[in-house]
Parts: sequence; C-alpha cells; structure tokens
Amino acid sequence: MQIFLDTAKIDEIRKLVPTGVVDGVTTNPSLLAKAGCKDIKGAIKEICALVKEPVSVEVIGTQADQMIKEAREYSSWKLNTAVKIPMTEEGLKAVSVLSKEGIKTNVTLIFSTSQGLLAAKAGATFVSPFVGRLDDISHNGLEVVRDLAHIFKIYGINTRIIAASIRHPIHVVESAKAGAHIATIPTKVLEAMFRHPLTDIGIEKFLSDWKGLQESK
Repeated sequence: MQIFLDTAKIDEIRKLVPTGVVDGVTTNPSLLAKAGCKDIKGAIKEICALVKEPVSVEVIGTQADQMIKEAREYSSWKLNTAVKIPMTEEGLKAVSVLSKEGIKTNVTLIFSTSQGLLAAKAGATFVSPFVGRLDDISHNGLEVVRDLAHIFKIYGINTRIIAASIRHPIHVVESAKAGAHIATIPTKVLEAMFRHPLTDIGIEKFLSDWKGLQESK
C-alpha cells in the first residue's frame, strides 16, 4: 500500500519525504488555506517536485462545466496532478469528460460503496472513501474500502482506492488489510506510526549499556 501525506505544508513534506515512505500528497482548499498558500500553482509545483505520485488539487466549482474548466486549467500547468472532484452527479459528468481527455481525477467525499462504484464507472483514476467521518456517525468506514476493493478485483476495475479521513495508525493498518491501494495520512498520524514506547526503552537500554561498556575500559 502506498502512503500519501494529507497536507499542503511544504516543510512537513520536505521533512518526511527522505524517510522513503511518502509516495504522494493530497491537498484541498482547506489544507492550502491552513498552509498559507497564496500562490496555489507555485505550491503545487513545489510539492510535485518532492513526490513521484500525482498530487491531488481540488476544484471549487459545483457545476460540471465549472469543474471541467478548472481541471483543464490545472492540467495546463503540465504538472503531475490529479484533479479532486466531489462525488455528485455534476462531479461525475465532469469526471466522464476529463477521463476521455486523459486528465487524472480523484473523486472525493465518498461515503458509500455505491458512490465509489459510480465514480469508477465514470472513469475516476482514484476514489477517496472517507473512513474517519463515517466512523464518526457510527458507520464502519472500512467496510466501504473493503467492499470497493472486492468489487474492483472481481471486475478488473483499474480505479485506485485512497483511504481518506484517516484519524490514527490503526486506520492505516486496517485500510491496508481492507485492500486500499493508498492511505492519505495527516502528518501527525504518520509521525505517530514511527514511534513505539518499547522502541524508545530499547534504544535507551542499548545506549546505557554501551556507555557502561565504554566507562569500564
């Protein structure tokens, strides 16, 4: 399973890319605003230079023609991007047109298996079921991931599943077990995955023993 960072903060991406575990990045208008990005194109260009997989950049239009226009603008940047499109009827109209033009799309705000299936049918490159937000309302978000992975395998559907709205490391592990191709993860969750208290205790013990060995010489 690939790991994407769900952030637009360049310093966070730069810090974590050297670990070798970050494959891509997803952004949205809220994340870009939090990162203080005033030059969207410049920020996306900088992020694209850091990762190998398409960087998701989201449209703000609600009608198909608006989304198509924005997506074509993003495509004109000649960067490795995927255009985030909301899971609506208008959104899928846009996806259908864009997929025929070879423009990669990431259909976002998916909360049911049926929505994910329709998005794939329309030609989405990626679908993003929101695991955490479903869990918040007492639905099993991972079931959507699992069902989509099962259906896509049966029919040989090439659309890739991005497990989104990841809240903690267990979500990441369970998404992998459910068959997600990718998990897009907030920086704090990825950083938590590096750590374990027994690892810290082990390092401290090794260093203490080594110090004692040196002092005994």
